Amino acid sequence: MSSSETKSWLVAVDMGYGHYRTAFNLKHLAFRGKILLVDKYQDISFGDYFLWKFLRKGYEFLSKFKSLPLFGNLVFSFFDRFQKTSDDGIFSGVRLNSLLMKFLIKIGWGKNFVEGLKKEKIPFVSTFSIPAFMAEAFGYPGPIFCVICDANIGRHWAPFKPERSRIRYLATTEEAEQSLRRYRVKPENIYLTGYPLPLEIIGGQGMEILKHDLKERILNLDPQGNFYRSNRGVIEEILGGLPEKKSRLLTILFSVGGAGAQKEIGIELLRQLSLEVQNKKIKIILSAGSRSEVERFFVKELKKMKLEKFLEKDLIEILFDADKEEYFQKFNAALRKTDILWTKPSELSFYAGLGLPIVIAPPIGSHEEANKNWLLKQKAGIEQPDLKEVSLWLSDLLNSGQLAEMAFQGFKNIEKFGAIKIENLVS
Repeated sequence: MSSSETKSWLVAVDMGYGHYRTAFNLKHLAFRGKILLVDKYQDISFGDYFLWKFLRKGYEFLSKFKSLPLFGNLVFSFFDRFQKTSDDGIFSGVRLNSLLMKFLIKIGWGKNFVEGLKKEKIPFVSTFSIPAFMAEAFGYPGPIFCVICDANIGRHWAPFKPERSRIRYLATTEEAEQSLRRYRVKPENIYLTGYPLPLEIIGGQGMEILKHDLKERILNLDPQGNFYRSNRGVIEEILGGLPEKKSRLLTILFSVGGAGAQKEIGIELLRQLSLEVQNKKIKIILSAGSRSEVERFFVKELKKMKLEKFLEKDLIEILFDADKEEYFQKFNAALRKTDILWTKPSELSFYAGLGLPIVIAPPIGSHEEANKNWLLKQKAGIEQPDLKEVSLWLSDLLNSGQLAEMAFQGFKNIEKFGAIKIENLVS
């Protein structure tokens, strides 16, 4: 079945960027081309709206609160027990989390949403576990799929009674697949697909767009040619020859999380690399997401550093759109001219598969710890250094060719066609 014929209810939650961004990369599967937000839809009941808003505000508060010294980490670590990838007894945070979700759904959380979709018996594809649980609990008549957004998952992603569930899981990694088996999900309901990366910056099966961009990127990441000389045969076999000269400046894209967390890291990064920016050696993109307050923060800090004039010179760029889907579109376009992606290890960890070396900002939560460990295992990322040493650190990595090697390792090791595999299963 072709993309134009495929229909499904494509369901996400507007909490952070991960679940929504993942759905955006699968939008070609959506019925009438529309992503449904389980927490924001017409005729949502007051109780459902209030509960989702409470959860979203709590998530955003904790994500920002964690940055506070000592006390912030202490409070966050308590709540993080509710999403750990271990299940250590009946009174664990993981188990209590599952029991709470089960109770809320039993008293009607999500029923209104599911009832409104029953008129079409098409596949129900959710990028978050809770809507999938709701669909099963309230008797959705079509097949139910749950797309995982991280390298590993906690017990709360598994059904309440796994042996009886018909939810089909689309796993990003072998680690996530193994966790689902450990949580007693039926093996026939687990499919290893990889993460659905944006197809528009990959190209067809031959990956023409991606290979073109990666060749440009390697040229920027390997200025001394050390990586290319050591690996010329395999590079030319897979990608073809590199361009003769650079077409643009080395570009770093710093991306904040959905709650606006870690925006200060982006400003400190810019402060430490300001001389390189002013000397036209580096371009920096600050991705503010869809939050106007983050965009305003970036603009204010640029003015303090007297760097706002470099916005006009295209040496600094602020990426922002209040509409999340428009923002995702702009973000994907910016990636084509990005050489280094600097971000916390969210769902963007999988974007290393696009040949983007990732500088890993401090993780927020157990699921991001799992993503970080997976990314390091793929040899496609490196942990953020002391920001005061970033100029020297970056110079060393560029001159040695290590960043180019990370880009190539991510390209080779990470699944790129998760979106097509998911489409084939849903069809």
